[in-house]
Amino acid sequence: MNVGMISLAFVAMLAMMLVGMPIATSMAVIGIVGGIAAYGTPFLDSIAPVVWGVQNENLLTSIPLFVLLGELLLRSGIADRMYVALSAWLGRMPGGLLHTNIGSCALFAATSGSSVATAATIGTVALPSLQKRGYPMRASLGSLAAGGTLGILIPPSVNMIVYGSLTNNSIGKLFIAGIIPGLLLTGCFMLWIYISNVASGNPIREPAVPMAERIRTLSYLIAPLVVFGIVMGSLYFGIATATESAALGVMAALFFVWQSGKFTWEVMRTCFISTARVSGMILLIITAAFILNLAISLTGVAEAMTKWVAGLGLSATGLILALIVFYLILGMFMDVLSMQVATIPITYPIATALGVDPIWFGIFIVLMCELGLITPPVGMNLFVVHGIRPDKGGIEDAIWGALPYAIIMILFTLLLMAVPALVTWLPAHM
Repeated sequence: MNVGMISLAFVAMLAMMLVGMPIATSMAVIGIVGGIAAYGTPFLDSIAPVVWGVQNENLLTSIPLFVLLGELLLRSGIADRMYVALSAWLGRMPGGLLHTNIGSCALFAATSGSSVATAATIGTVALPSLQKRGYPMRASLGSLAAGGTLGILIPPSVNMIVYGSLTNNSIGKLFIAGIIPGLLLTGCFMLWIYISNVASGNPIREPAVPMAERIRTLSYLIAPLVVFGIVMGSLYFGIATATESAALGVMAALFFVWQSGKFTWEVMRTCFISTARVSGMILLIITAAFILNLAISLTGVAEAMTKWVAGLGLSATGLILALIVFYLILGMFMDVLSMQVATIPITYPIATALGVDPIWFGIFIVLMCELGLITPPVGMNLFVVHGIRPDKGGIEDAIWGALPYAIIMILFTLLLMAVPALVTWLPAHM
């Protein structure tokens, strides 16, 4: 199969997604048609074992568990109290509650594997206060949209699980690898807010909060920190697998839900229904991705693409730079999950063949997915924060507000290229 046919198949799949066909259906159709074209109807006999194997994969059980974990903490009111605590400590910095937006997104990301859920949760809590205090709506929406992207970089992350399942890499190492980049990117976002506010000549600050009150609010941070410590600690020290650590996190979250007085049938029902919907969508997409992967492996697409790229004489650095442009453009038209499952089976073997560390490449893919979440016209986080804004302004406020953070992400990716140990050092010491 030549590169032209491969490109045509990819364009056809993208076109089906753009006209509204479900992501899973688009990938499955291309995989099945491609397989039958290469091997005839006997290809259909090989699909059933693949589907059965995916649905019985123990690793993928962690996806609904991490989704449930985020739902439990969301419904228990922990996000509201967390925002209050961080505003008491960060509000005096130039930028005021904009720092709290980033800090709250980072902390909530440590208990939720979803960027959209992070942006929606913190945005719902923050935007009324930001509007009431007269914060510029553009800066407010931009910080929330960008802060929400931390949901898939700071572990646990559903997107890292998807990458690990598609490439057969350790989920635990991917989670651990995301900690340092996640914290550094959070710091870069807050540094931008600080510098831009100081440079304006009239920085926004919140009124000082008495030290006694600030110390009292620290109790609001116990729940997310304990859950994060249990999940990541059990992984780092080898006590539990990713699925087992997710189960431990859910048990801890259930305790905090009970402690908050929200442990009711209605709350549990809402959490379980939402978890079933999100998990069903994700697992269907992963199943379709494995059908597509089967066709790719049997038809030699990955090998053909690897040889084609090798023939271009690109170095590993040149490839990554080209992929930044590729994913930047692709992220404008595809959602994060479909972008992952459609491209990883092709880009991963090419990158590893050129000597790129697979764990580092996983963090790179997640960063590119983050970038896609805040680039129009299909940046999901832009629509999320725009949809919950109190006034009726246009979405251009969210787009322009998020632009500086998109630039920061690209520069941050270049930093990780220059210093790959920022990603690889911590998982190497597991």
